[in-house]
Amino acid sequence: MSNPRPLEEEAYDMSGARLALTLCVTKAREGSEADLEALERMFQRLGFESTMKRDPTAQQFQEEMEKFQQAIDAREDFVSCAFVVLMAHGLEGHLQGEDGQMVELENLFKVLNNRNCQALRAKPKVYIVQACRGEQRDPGETVGGDNIVMITKDNLQTIPTHTDTLHIYSTVEGYISYRHDKEGSYFIQTLVDVFSERKGPILELLTEVTRRMAEAELVQEGEARKVNPEIQSTLRKRLYLQ
Repeated sequence: MSNPRPLEEEAYDMSGARLALTLCVTKAREGSEADLEALERMFQRLGFESTMKRDPTAQQFQEEMEKFQQAIDAREDFVSCAFVVLMAHGLEGHLQGEDGQMVELENLFKVLNNRNCQALRAKPKVYIVQACRGEQRDPGETVGGDNIVMITKDNLQTIPTHTDTLHIYSTVEGYISYRHDKEGSYFIQTLVDVFSERKGPILELLTEVTRRMAEAELVQEGEARKVNPEIQSTLRKRLYLQ
């Protein structure tokens, strides 16, 4: 067997503008301000132009996303990437606005896809979602020991609508997400720590976030709980933030 060749490392061009939008429902979500403060510090450190909106209604979630897309496409300078942070109560596939109404996550995600946002076409779009995705709770499990057809290889002329996107959820499908009423959510605080303190491709940073969260034990109403994020990626290149 011949020796396998290492992957050619191709990275996204991060020399241009880095843009971030945070939409956060703080009503009945104690600890949200701690998360917002941590995110603002992280975005400032990583060179992002950051916009934060508190307590959007379900309709305003959609409207703010569309305003963000229009502002990006109206820029005359080179845009490298966009981060969108969404924090609210939720169920799988939905977020709850400040008014108690629900908005579909997929409708928010599609606003910046390769079809709808020209300035971000083939550029990384990262979504960070801090919200419950169900009502299940994970008590953890005990572990021991260490225990399609290729059609063409031509140069890329077009790209799929949904590439160059990274979705980072605070918990897996069907499970609740945890938040401390003073210190904020363990997910956001861990992500900010890793993104601020470590260098490397973003997917490797997210592996570290997952490791730290998986090793921690949360206590809710006297019961030990485990939680881990879920990462869904269609990135075509490595994404470095610093």
